[in-house]
Amino acid sequence: MLPKRSRLGEVRGPISNGPMQSRPLVALLDGRDCSIEMPILKDVATVAFCDAQSTSEIHEKVLNEAVGALMWHTIILTKEDLEKFKALRIIVRIGSGVDNIDVKAAGELGIAVCNVPGYGVEEVADTTMCLILNLYRRTYWLANMVREGKKFTGPEQVRDAAQGCARIRGDTLGLVGLGRIGSAVALRAKVFGFNVSFYDPYLPDGIEKSLGLTRVYTLQELLFHSDCVSLHCTLNEHNHHLINEFTIKQMRPGAFLVNTARGGLVDDEALAHALKQGRIRAAALDVHENEPYNVFQGALKDAPNLLCTPHAAFYSEAATTELREMAASEIRRAIIGNIPDCLRNCVNKEYFLRSSTGGGAGGYSEDKKLIAGINGGYYSSGGLQQAHSTTPLEAPHSAGSHGPPSGPPPPSVAVPPVSAVTAPPPQGIQHSMVSKSVHPVCHRPDSAFP
Repeated sequence: MLPKRSRLGEVRGPISNGPMQSRPLVALLDGRDCSIEMPILKDVATVAFCDAQSTSEIHEKVLNEAVGALMWHTIILTKEDLEKFKALRIIVRIGSGVDNIDVKAAGELGIAVCNVPGYGVEEVADTTMCLILNLYRRTYWLANMVREGKKFTGPEQVRDAAQGCARIRGDTLGLVGLGRIGSAVALRAKVFGFNVSFYDPYLPDGIEKSLGLTRVYTLQELLFHSDCVSLHCTLNEHNHHLINEFTIKQMRPGAFLVNTARGGLVDDEALAHALKQGRIRAAALDVHENEPYNVFQGALKDAPNLLCTPHAAFYSEAATTELREMAASEIRRAIIGNIPDCLRNCVNKEYFLRSSTGGGAGGYSEDKKLIAGINGGYYSSGGLQQAHSTTPLEAPHSAGSHGPPSGPPPPSVAVPPVSAVTAPPPQGIQHSMVSKSVHPVCHRPDSAFP
């Protein structure tokens, strides 16, 4: 039986990691490539990778000593998983969605949870418009017909093949959520001639005037008036299967549906039934409730007029580099600063700010040791440069930056199952690779990727 980790109200001393000096251990939980994170963290932390799909695959050293964790979307951290970590102070999700972390349990355990909401906005917005254009102009299906050898010998053949193509100008695009990505889609859609409406109960009045959009105040009204509906909200306990049998009946007959946000927002069975009936003319999904998506399984396997992509809307080389740099920079700020003051995108900050007079979880004003840097305040003095960030963030905090250290980061290589921490490689970079194997309706306005 693993002992439960102490709560935030209990004082923790400096974390010791290694014989030379006290250096915090930061672990990449569900990956093995640390080449981008290493230059940002190498002078303040020892970095490890776990390449794990669950906490049962994470090395005991990480569970006992890691004070920071980076994670993608392929591992889930429940309350029981979080309690296995003995020294964890901060988790940074490499992405904007945090639905694979029990955020409440993390806050109660004194673990700050952060995300990276400001990356990949252009990529997701561009992909959304690409999917919308494919639905309207049926480019995907027409290209497949040509690839399969279909001959178009006259206008009659073209008309039959292109049946369902529609004119964009004058149609209404309805956006569920007008956060960063929703706003970017709205601006792009107006250029193509769409009348853009949105539903977002979290935004103050007047935003529609600044962007020249039409605002509606109920989801039902948006669905009723939209020729195409595009989802741009995070997934939470209130909006699971937001698009279901009931809400589909509220949509305009023959409307299009696009989802580049979260797969759980759409009930696949209801969507498949609507596509087969022609109630929804066509749909495009980049995200799926069960990923990786299998075209030969599930409710949608026989659905017509369906375009699916593999949760790739967020991706470009530039966006991925930006994402990983921003995630590593958040870890760096936690190491050299005070949690949660130094963090730009902490999603459970309320657990640390419940009391300004101390006492109990979150009362940190009278005891800075609780959160004064996750290395016991080791880096809080002594001329250390500020956190590295190559991309301006949207949060209204200010921070200095430093140039990337010289020299290339060490390569990531596989290690034997019993390996714990490797010796420091050349150029002063402390790098460790930890693995147990040699294998390798209420919604928020921001969409979530990857």
